[in-house]
Amino acid sequence: MAMSMAMSKALAARHATHLQHFLVASSSQATPRLPPLPRRASLAVTVALPPRRLLPASPRSSTSESELSPTPPSERTMTAWDLASLWVGLVVGVPSYYLAGSLVDLGMSALQGVATVAFANLIVLVTLVLTAAPAVTHGLPFPVLARAAFGVRGAQVPAVIRALVGCGWFGIESWIGGRAIFLLLPSWLRSYQPLLAPVPGLGAAPLEFACFLAFWAAQLGIIMRGMEGIRKLEKFSAPVLIVLTSTLLAWAYTSAGGFGRILSLPPRLTGAEFWKVFFPALTANISFWATVAINIPDFARYARSQADQVLGQAGLPVFMGMFTFAGLAITSATEAIFGHVISDPIELLGRIGGPATTFLAIFGIGLATITTNIAANVVAPANALVSMSPRRFTFAKGALVTALLGIAFQPWRLLSSSESFVYTWLLGYSALMGPIGGVILADHYVVRRTALDVDALYSEDSGSPYYFQSGFNVAAMVAMAAGIAPIVPGFLQKVGVLSSVSKTFVTAYNNAWFVSFFVAGAVYSLLRGRRGIQGKQRSN
Repeated sequence: MAMSMAMSKALAARHATHLQHFLVASSSQATPRLPPLPRRASLAVTVALPPRRLLPASPRSSTSESELSPTPPSERTMTAWDLASLWVGLVVGVPSYYLAGSLVDLGMSALQGVATVAFANLIVLVTLVLTAAPAVTHGLPFPVLARAAFGVRGAQVPAVIRALVGCGWFGIESWIGGRAIFLLLPSWLRSYQPLLAPVPGLGAAPLEFACFLAFWAAQLGIIMRGMEGIRKLEKFSAPVLIVLTSTLLAWAYTSAGGFGRILSLPPRLTGAEFWKVFFPALTANISFWATVAINIPDFARYARSQADQVLGQAGLPVFMGMFTFAGLAITSATEAIFGHVISDPIELLGRIGGPATTFLAIFGIGLATITTNIAANVVAPANALVSMSPRRFTFAKGALVTALLGIAFQPWRLLSSSESFVYTWLLGYSALMGPIGGVILADHYVVRRTALDVDALYSEDSGSPYYFQSGFNVAAMVAMAAGIAPIVPGFLQKVGVLSSVSKTFVTAYNNAWFVSFFVAGAVYSLLRGRRGIQGKQRSN
């Protein structure tokens, strides 16, 4: 799809408690309502209007669909420490390690990789804080906030796109978990060649695919039983991965003769070669968190204040930089120790230590992957399906669809090499996340100057400021298309559909998030600004 991945641990316990209240509990009381923002005085004559037609999930709903209602003040208890803990849980994971290892595999030195990751996460931090601000003010989740820019019906478009990316990440994390199961199998089974040959058309070996399905089914079984068990496991998953990473770092330090040798390894990329990899790597690192940057309102709506959300998220570049250093140092050490780069931590664990050590390490990774995957990559897609059709989908049904689509994304192909993971997966879906973020931020800060009518976000009345054209904001759709269009030729060339394209399109693809974000934001501001001027002229 060229399109997907995303979000969780220490705090996920608290977040899951809040979120589950809305996902599975039917409330017998009306959800507390937030007052709409004050409107400027109008000279128009006041007339009696018919009652607003409300969307299914509205502040006035008293059904289980109220998970999209504004978070009441009593539920906004998330502190800066809680948000920081959430980010620690999100950062400390196998995909983050794999991303760090991929940078070494692509030729960067450890220091070059850490600098690239830290810079990318500073950029991500800005978008996170700006996107979370209205959620903290009004207690609104992403599917509702998106209605302001895309329309009360058009908001389904970015929600579904973001959900598809989450499905892809669910598949990737499940494949990682399946790899962990594979390494726990008896050695005679893992060396049985008829089960190791890739199946034509599928692209995966039968034994590896069976392990993937086993891990996939285990997660699905946990989801169907409810989130209570996950909450209990989540508090252990981040510490487990921190211990494992620290142990590997100590092993790398000892086996490679200290970090001096690792850090002094000459970079394989210099001059023009480095910059050729730097910009795609920077974009890939931004894309790594692009899905979270879009739906951070789903978390931030529970924050106590703007100060809490800003301070809680400010640690992201630090956390990611520290974990990246560990991943890069360990991966660089493998080159010094084994003579070639091993960027997959699960493969590395299979190469070192005894059976007992390997078992404990792989079991820990599997446990952490399950908890992170469910909390980070199931909630958003399931919420999107419930929002799209609350009468047809429950959270459990949405989770099942998410899991099935995770298989359809064929994660074994996306993780087959650092090239496919960075250049195909991360760069590809950044072209979808960039325009959504660009339109939402341009609408809230440039066009509306942060003004928001909460009641109108839940209204299907044709006079609502967010109804636009039959519930769709055409300007937002055009802006999204404008942001995606320059990236398409480069993507088609990358996946082999086109043999060659102009260098301009290659450059645009290597900077997909930047190009799509700013083009979509600029086009939207232009279209909405012109429309606003025309509206004022008609009114005069």
